[in-house]
Amino acid sequence: MPNRNIILSLLVIAVSCFSCLQKTSQPLPPSATDTFALADTISKDKMAKRDNAINKDTVPLPPTQTINTGTTQPEELMKFAESLMGTPYVYASTNPKVGFDCSGFITYVFNHYKIAVPRSSVDFTNVGKTVDVKDAKRGDIILFTGTNPQERTVGHMGLVVSNTGDSLSFIHSSSGKAMGVTITPLNDYYKSRFVRITRIFPQNG
Repeated sequence: MPNRNIILSLLVIAVSCFSCLQKTSQPLPPSATDTFALADTISKDKMAKRDNAINKDTVPLPPTQTINTGTTQPEELMKFAESLMGTPYVYASTNPKVGFDCSGFITYVFNHYKIAVPRSSVDFTNVGKTVDVKDAKRGDIILFTGTNPQERTVGHMGLVVSNTGDSLSFIHSSSGKAMGVTITPLNDYYKSRFVRITRIFPQNG
């Protein structure tokens, strides 16, 4: 007959093994479960950020803004603009008694006819309908970069005076040699800074 002590030892070992099995089959403590859930959330967040980064170039551009020109005709506005030739260039001014900067000149001309327009040239970025240079008409707005053509943000503007198809000229308040309101051809210098021509008068087609 087996020794009684041996039998008792075997029983103790069996009970211990059974206890171990029970412990390993128990669910993870809440703290461990929360850790896995948090890790999963972070992973999803990273994926979302990655997708946004990939798709950033497909985000729709702001809608084109329109300007209500009312019954004002392009020709009458342009004649008024040309009457301001020689007004000195003064940064951030819309006062003809003092002078104009480029957008101040545009603002003053349009406000004379009670037409509300953006005050800053960069705010014309999405204004009106873009037209080809060859199709530009008197009264269309021409937009340029600032003095650094490598920075393609709008920083200067004027009004198209004439366009023969071979040459185009525009009126603007220039901080260059003229230092005031002047008419300038679309020469190589301004071609390097050219951004677009925008049409805001529906009469121009």
